[in-house]
Amino acid sequence: MSAEIRVRRLPHGEGLPLPSYATPGAAGMDLLAAVEMPMRLAPGERALVPTGLELALPPGHELQIRPRSGLALRHGLVLPNSPGTIDEDYRGELKMIVLNLGEAAFEISRGMRIAQAVLAPVARAVWREVAALEETTRAAGGFGSTGIGPRSERDARGHDPGVVVERG
Repeated sequence: MSAEIRVRRLPHGEGLPLPSYATPGAAGMDLLAAVEMPMRLAPGERALVPTGLELALPPGHELQIRPRSGLALRHGLVLPNSPGTIDEDYRGELKMIVLNLGEAAFEISRGMRIAQAVLAPVARAVWREVAALEETTRAAGGFGSTGIGPRSERDARGHDPGVVVERG
């Protein structure tokens, strides 16, 4: 299945390839940095990295912006709002918020594959207020209430015996 993303190249994006899939089975398209000069990110520093592209998404879709796993593992480079959402009606330049959680400075150069984009369908929700919700075994448990141990160590309700679940 494919869908068309219309794109307009900005002057600082000239000469760079459009986003593309690295392999036939890749879910994400690589996004390139359209920086005119190398950008140095010190540890703990964040920056807005341009792509040099404006876009129009197909109706009923969003573009999710995600970090590249190799950059995160080797250099601590992440996208703090991951996944970032580009709405179908946004028409400004596609930019990525990049944060260096690594121990060393990282240099972003022109054309570097810095993030990836996944085109995803969007379901529109309709909220309906009700007097009560159906019961589940999880109930209000959240924020680690199902534990971190293997499932075989959980009790009949699915909770890790080492985790205390408070109910209000």
